[in-house]
Amino acid sequence: MRSYRSTVRACFVGYTVQAIINNFAPLLFTTFMADYALSLSRISLLVTFNFGVQLLVDILAGFFADRIGYRRCMVLAHVCCAAGLAGLAVLPGLLAVPFAGILLSVTVYAVGGGLLEVLVSPIVENCPGDDKAGAMSLLHSFYCWGTVAVVLLSTLFFAAFGTQRWRILACIWALVPAANAVVFTRVPIPAPAAEAKGSPLRTLFGSRLFPTILLLMFCAGAAEQAVSQWASAFTESALHVSKTTGDLLGTMMFSILMGASRLFYGKKSSVLPLRTFMIGSGILCAGSYLLISLTHSPLPGLIGCALCGLSVGIFWPGTTSLAAGSIPGGGTAMFALMALFGDIGCAAGPTFVGTLADRLGGLRSGILAAVGFPVLLLCGLLYFGKAAKRPSSLADRS
Repeated sequence: MRSYRSTVRACFVGYTVQAIINNFAPLLFTTFMADYALSLSRISLLVTFNFGVQLLVDILAGFFADRIGYRRCMVLAHVCCAAGLAGLAVLPGLLAVPFAGILLSVTVYAVGGGLLEVLVSPIVENCPGDDKAGAMSLLHSFYCWGTVAVVLLSTLFFAAFGTQRWRILACIWALVPAANAVVFTRVPIPAPAAEAKGSPLRTLFGSRLFPTILLLMFCAGAAEQAVSQWASAFTESALHVSKTTGDLLGTMMFSILMGASRLFYGKKSSVLPLRTFMIGSGILCAGSYLLISLTHSPLPGLIGCALCGLSVGIFWPGTTSLAAGSIPGGGTAMFALMALFGDIGCAAGPTFVGTLADRLGGLRSGILAAVGFPVLLLCGLLYFGKAAKRPSSLADRS
């Protein structure tokens, strides 16, 4: 049992690695634009490639992970993450087009991130132990705490040694997945559980609830990442605060409050109706978008970034719980499609913001337009409440 606890701890680090690859580069967006003369559209392409490649790997991993084996896939995932982070420091200076070096590095570590997303949760779920729910809850919170660590430690590094030494920091962060790759060559890996028989896709899409759930997952990913990926660049370029202040009070507080929201609902779930809590969070999210985009003062803008983190924390796990409760027996097909649409949202949200910002003249305009994501999520939640009361549920059709 002790050795499997080591496996679970290695999985916690694996989610921290995913936080590193998703959140380290956004801290450098302003630096990339200054050093390599990149437009917001090109920066947006980095975000699109990161989540787009992860999405593609999510789809493909289901076909090859069992054949290759979880251990080899986990080691490969960490090696890709380490290589991609180290590549950020090296490839832009080696290639004739620096942007191509950054894009290639992002692609490599995105492959690792996609594998981690697919494999970490089932490994923890299959490890022996009684408190599976507690272990899974703690696992998902590690993404938030990993993001906090990335922002805080990177900010301290930049304050001490200067942003111009970011390449050294990229190599330092690459040591985390490199070390965890070694750990995964040694810890025991539980055999995959037998796949439960789930509802066929035709039956899933025959439910009026399931398309709404997919819409909620898309909006959950888009609403979260539209601000998270741009928070560092926004605080520097639009609010005109120092990088240290912006990263600590904007990006880091976003992650702290997102994690706090998940922990809070986990403790109060017995007395707080989930859909009601999500609707309140959706209203707060829309308000935070407006506060971020319409203010020209640093303090309200930073508060808006922090409140956005508090509001989006429940969206992804809450939608998963709504689906599990309303569509019994949805099985692997349901959760795979939910993850797919969530990842599409993660790619679409920040890409939408960056593209509009480039065309309309600033990140404020892009974030203001992106208020449509939480508004659409609210509409989906209201429709879900009405549709769930009707007698045409999946169970009734089965």
